[in-house]
Parts: sequence; C-alpha cells; structure tokens
Amino acid sequence: MSGILDLLSGPIGQQIISGVAGQTNQSADKTSGLLSMALPVLMGAMKKNASTPEGAQGLMGALGKHQGGILDNLGGLFEGGVDESVQKEGDGILGHLLGSKRPAVENALSQQSGMDLGAVTNILKVAAPLLMGAVGKQTQQAGISDSNGLGNLLGGLLGGSSQNSGSSSILTSILDADGDGSIIDDVANMAMGKNKGGLGGLLGGLFGK
Repeated sequence: MSGILDLLSGPIGQQIISGVAGQTNQSADKTSGLLSMALPVLMGAMKKNASTPEGAQGLMGALGKHQGGILDNLGGLFEGGVDESVQKEGDGILGHLLGSKRPAVENALSQQSGMDLGAVTNILKVAAPLLMGAVGKQTQQAGISDSNGLGNLLGGLLGGSSQNSGSSSILTSILDADGDGSIIDDVANMAMGKNKGGLGGLLGGLFGK
C-alpha cells in the first residue's frame, strides 16, 4: 500500500499541488512543502479519531460520502477557482479532525512553512476534502466496513508500504512527545515552542523535506 505522501509525488499529486498553489497564490514549492507536513498530521488526527468505536463509526460514515470522485475531476475542481462549497466542506472536516487544537496546528504549520496563516488555512480547506476523497476511495476499494479494518488502512496510508511500515510508528512517537497517544496535543505544544525543533524540523528529518 502506498503512503499518503506518495500521492504527492505522482501525477495526481502534482496536479493537486499546482491547483492548490494557483488557488492560494503560493509557489508550488512552498505548497508542496506545506502539504508534505500537513497531510501526515491530518492523517494522524484521522487515525486517532478512529481509535474509538464512536469515532470510527463517524469517520466511516463521512468516508462513505467521499469515495474519490473529487480526485477524478481535478481539472474541473481548480478551473476558475475552487468552489466555495468545497472550501466550506474542508473547513468542517478540519474542525472535526483537529477540534480545539486546530488554531495551534495551523499556527505551527504557518511558522514552519514560512507561509502566512491565512494561506495555510486556505490550503488546508482545499486539502482536507482531497484527503478524505483519497482515503474514502481506498476504503471502498479495500471493502472495509469495520473499525479494525479502518485503523489498519489509516496506519498503512500514514506509514506507506510494508518496507516503510516503521515510519508510521516513528512519526507517531516523535509527534506524541508526552506519550498520551495524541499527536495533536504535541503539535499544539510545538506551536507554543514547548518542543524544541518544531514540526518542520521533526517532519523534515523524517521525510527529507
């Protein structure tokens, strides 16, 4: 199974980067760098949400509405600017995944990417529905219908192929600095300067960005 970051290196990923960059008037390089940091964090939040029966049930329901159709028409999505309804949907997804930690996560990504906070927020609003579409499509193709299968799928997407399976646990252990099982708390601490190195340094060392 390919990891979520592999999506960015393929033709679809390049189309996403180019489209998101154009939508937000940012350079492709900066957009690519931000997405490389943000997608694993969002995936980690998704995996944590799926760790409880209630959370997994809610996520399965949401993924049922996102089965990859958005990825099949990227040209239409970005032509003339991303529709406001898509951005509104992305805003809702971010709120659900990150909860009260969302401002801290966005601040951390802003600091580490060198982008202003408004640009980061706008990019994440577009990226969130695309991520849900990618995960939803994988869920459908794998025929997953329970929380165990969903957890395994998310772990695989976060960690990449079997050769890279250790990267998922490495990412989680690095970001979950206080060992409470929540990487979101630790991203929030990074934004407030409590963890040396910051999000960019940690993910940069791991993914070579």
